[in-house]
Amino acid sequence: ENANAVESAMRDLATVSGQRPYVRRSKAAISNFRLRAGQPIGVSLTLRGDRMWEFMDRLINAALPRTRDFRGVPADSFDGRGNYSLGLTEQLIFPEVSFDTIDRVRGLQVNIVTTATTDEAGKRLLELLGMPFVRSETRA
Repeated sequence: ENANAVESAMRDLATVSGQRPYVRRSKAAISNFRLRAGQPIGVSLTLRGDRMWEFMDRLINAALPRTRDFRGVPADSFDGRGNYSLGLTEQLIFPEVSFDTIDRVRGLQVNIVTTATTDEAGKRLLELLGMPFVRSETRA
C-alpha cells in the first residue's frame, strides 16, 4: 500500500515538475505513527535553471488561479531570510495532472529560495515575478 502511494506521488510530482523526484525516508522509528527507520515517507526534488523558471511560470499563471476561492497567497509565509514557503492542498490545480490518472488527492509544499536577504526584498522580488499576494486591507 505504501509503495503504491510513493510511486503515485513520484509520478504526480514528475508530471508537474518535469524532473524525477527522489524518495525521502524516515530517519528514526516513531511508534505513535507506526513508522520504522528507513521507511519511505514522501518524495522531494529541487528545481534549478530553466525547469525552475518553467515551474514558477506555471505555478503563478496557471495553477494558483485554478485554486478554489483564490484571493492571493499569504504574505506572511517568509522565513526571515527572504525565502518563501507555500502549501498547496491538491495537485489537481496543475493543468498537467488529470483527475483520471490520480489515485487520491495529495498536497504539496513549495519552498522558493531567493537571493534576497530580508523578507521585504524577497516579497518585492516575488511581486515583480508576478506572485499574487493577498492585498492588505487598510481601513480609513
